[in-house]
Amino acid sequence: MKQKINKQEILRIFRKKQKPLTPKEIYTLLGKKKHLKKAVKRILKELEEQGKILKTGKALCLVEKLPLVKGVLEIQGSGIGFVIPEDKRRKDIFVHPNNFEDAWHEDEVLVAILPFKTGKSPEGRIVRVLKKKREKIVAKVKQKIGSQVYLTQPTDLRLHFSLVIESPEKLQPGSLLTLKPEAPLEPSLWSATLEDVLGPEKDLSVQEKMVKINHLIPTDFPAQVLKEVTELPAHPKEKDFDQRTDLRSLPFVTIDGAKARDFDDAICVQKTAQGYKLFVAIADVSHYVDFGSALDKEALERGNSYYFPLSVEPMFPPALSNGLCSLNPHVPRLVMVAEMDFNKQGQKQKAKFYPGVIESKFRLTYTQVHQALEKGDTQAKKEVEPVLPMLELAYELASQLKKLRQQRGSIDFDLPEPEIHFNLQEGLLEVRPRLRYFSHQVIEEFMIAANEAVAEFLETKEMPFLYRVHPAPDPEKLASLFKLLKTTTLAEKLPEKTSPKDLQDLLKKAEHTELAFLVNRLLLRSMMQAKYSPVNEGHFGLASLSYCHFTSPIRRYADLVVHRALKKVLVGDFPRKKKLKKLQKLGEHLSLQERKAMEAEREMLKRASILALEKRIGQEFTGIVSSLSDFGFWVELEEIMAEGLVRFSSLSDDYYSFLPDRQEIRGERTGKRFVLGQKVRVVLERADLDRLQVDFALKEED
Repeated sequence: MKQKINKQEILRIFRKKQKPLTPKEIYTLLGKKKHLKKAVKRILKELEEQGKILKTGKALCLVEKLPLVKGVLEIQGSGIGFVIPEDKRRKDIFVHPNNFEDAWHEDEVLVAILPFKTGKSPEGRIVRVLKKKREKIVAKVKQKIGSQVYLTQPTDLRLHFSLVIESPEKLQPGSLLTLKPEAPLEPSLWSATLEDVLGPEKDLSVQEKMVKINHLIPTDFPAQVLKEVTELPAHPKEKDFDQRTDLRSLPFVTIDGAKARDFDDAICVQKTAQGYKLFVAIADVSHYVDFGSALDKEALERGNSYYFPLSVEPMFPPALSNGLCSLNPHVPRLVMVAEMDFNKQGQKQKAKFYPGVIESKFRLTYTQVHQALEKGDTQAKKEVEPVLPMLELAYELASQLKKLRQQRGSIDFDLPEPEIHFNLQEGLLEVRPRLRYFSHQVIEEFMIAANEAVAEFLETKEMPFLYRVHPAPDPEKLASLFKLLKTTTLAEKLPEKTSPKDLQDLLKKAEHTELAFLVNRLLLRSMMQAKYSPVNEGHFGLASLSYCHFTSPIRRYADLVVHRALKKVLVGDFPRKKKLKKLQKLGEHLSLQERKAMEAEREMLKRASILALEKRIGQEFTGIVSSLSDFGFWVELEEIMAEGLVRFSSLSDDYYSFLPDRQEIRGERTGKRFVLGQKVRVVLERADLDRLQVDFALKEED
């Protein structure tokens, strides 16, 4: 039988010899067996690509033996960078732009630690780019610099260089292109080849394409994934209903936004002698997506769906996300059910979980339910008449659940969500606050209840799964807020502790006072980011001891992980060994993908708001001071959802200074103050897509 070789054996040889080795030496150490030659060459290439070994002259050496750190370069808008080490125990390494070499934002690199240190973080120099993250770049045509030669600038603000391209086709300044970088010509200048012309930069759809490319949002599904989808049935089959609880006779409904196309969750509420019975039915995606399949691997890589103003990049192909797994009305669908009993005060008495089959009776929208139940609109009530009694029960139960959640200290920041509108009459793009009704709250309360119930159940069964955890706020930021509030009218009302209930009480005390905005904003900024982890740290914001994501497996991979864990428990399949390390890595990956989606969606909204403002230069707006710095203050507009900067350099009546301890800006001569939450009138001076900045000037009387 022929000897086989793998990566671990090659790495063991390096570690045993304790010195750099040439490929020939490794081949000799393996006994010069001809059938191994190709395998050795292939494995060495793979190890080099993975950053495990590094070529130094003719020899190869173990990276772990060098004074080098492997990580990912993250460049900030200001131009400075940090290498985020692969080894999470290490601190982030500061890298000056002069020491980037040819590395770009998000490249996988090796960095050498410099012997001197000037700041809090160690400082380094990039010595090798292991893997280029970007195969193509979106760039804007700046000018023509020769016959068929154009100078272009990357649209990603974290890429600080220019590119030169040749094109026989005439290109217009301001057009956005996709380019394939080739080679550096000189510092901060690369040659590139033209791949595609996306279109004019002022087009929202072009901006959307650009953001997807810049944030490496996947758009096309691999052929094998699409092949697996075609092998799935168009509808659930009768045999799929075996061993499932048949709930098709119950009046389940889905309630979502008007533009929604994938429906993860359906609800049904019944009156009982003790109070209420709530059924939360969630699409059983795991029935169709096998662990380790191409569909599963692609969904894992994406981590979640990505939502944009004009399109969605789903985690699963539309045939599955909008079809087979979506809880569309009047068709049978496979689900995982959380059935919960509550008393009349909304306290959960018991819960059980099982696979089921339902048939949604209505696809309802938040507005439709709002009109029928809150407004009492006759036409709207008529439209939902068959399920109206059930919806009224849902409102009753949701009100009780909300009251209990607030009593335990769950923190609700009442922040408007932006929504993009097209004013066709005036040809204007507008970003306005999304209308929010109690119908939104009904679904949110039911989803929170289901998520908590599943997490508690899996925890009691000691089944490893991914919690949705939200750590306690940053103690330093909280201390700064309390120090500031000691100088205000809230000084005597400050809590001694900082539990969720204490902070919720603080928000209530500040409500309807001039300090409301300041307290809300600074408290929000002290909050940590929620994440996925196999270790339960609780959910601070919801004041929940045990919480997970169970209710959206069509658009979040973390929910699919929970579904699989729940199914294993239900059939008594418990792991012999708890693989928390794998779950930890999975949680880190999914948390990273979630942040990636948030950053892309946030940038898209920023770009949409700039496009909306471009035609309104010179107009006056009312806004609220939303943030302060040592060079100016930001103003959030009331009329449309946009934020811009008033620079100190634009204020001509005095010299102004930022006083961070007091969270105010004060004029040296006049004593004029600017504080968070203060209303001001501003004039729009600039809306700049290139820099992603909006500049305001203060109206003179302000």
